[in-house]
Amino acid sequence: MISKTSLLIVILSLTHFLSDSFKESQLKYTRVRQAYKDKENSMLTLLKSKTLDKNSLKIYIRAFKKEGIIELWGKDKNHSKYSLIKSYDVCSSSGEIGPKRQQGDLQVPEGYYHIDRFNPYSNFYLSLGINYPNRSDEILGVKNKLGGDIFIHGNCVTIGCLPITDDQIKELYIFCIEAKNSGQSTIPVTIFPAKLTDENYKQLIDQYKGSSDKVGLWEDLKKGYDIFNKSKSLPSIAFLSSGRHKVYE
Repeated sequence: MISKTSLLIVILSLTHFLSDSFKESQLKYTRVRQAYKDKENSMLTLLKSKTLDKNSLKIYIRAFKKEGIIELWGKDKNHSKYSLIKSYDVCSSSGEIGPKRQQGDLQVPEGYYHIDRFNPYSNFYLSLGINYPNRSDEILGVKNKLGGDIFIHGNCVTIGCLPITDDQIKELYIFCIEAKNSGQSTIPVTIFPAKLTDENYKQLIDQYKGSSDKVGLWEDLKKGYDIFNKSKSLPSIAFLSSGRHKVYE
């Protein structure tokens, strides 16, 4: 009969194996190993400056199209409030303000998303897939012509993606690896048309008041923007049958 101590050792060993499995699978790729060689120290320094531990890390990404910025936020998984870790400059853009509604429109999506893929052998160095089209996009976009393959990636070229430099994607990519490796099953990503301060929001609504599609989405994004800026905690998001969102604390 196995002793309680032996059983505990087996459980701890299995837990350690499972927690390391995603990172270890990523480290099989040359570019990921190079990213850790180049950026692990800077990642650890940033985490230390925010009193965060990579072994209990949860992250949140939000992007602002007008400003061309991607923000990386992090927290300990046992706490509720996030702190800003770093901002990255988007180095190329396509399309204009407003959501992506069909393949080939060159638009960068806007809305509530999450990272759904890690591509360590991307044509754009390293890339993090965004789950476009989400449920809202499927309802409001052009049926059967929604497109896909939207990423945060390197190489500073884009048709509807969010590119940053190869140097920056190395760092952001390994942050995401560490968060997933520490047990974060879903890394949320919110893409905004702009920073939705009251002033910016009013300007957008006034400018595009004839577009119920844009105005409705931005109203839902504004709610999430305000909740997060006030509490530094993520809002809850539900997709409605209309394509709109229920956004609440």
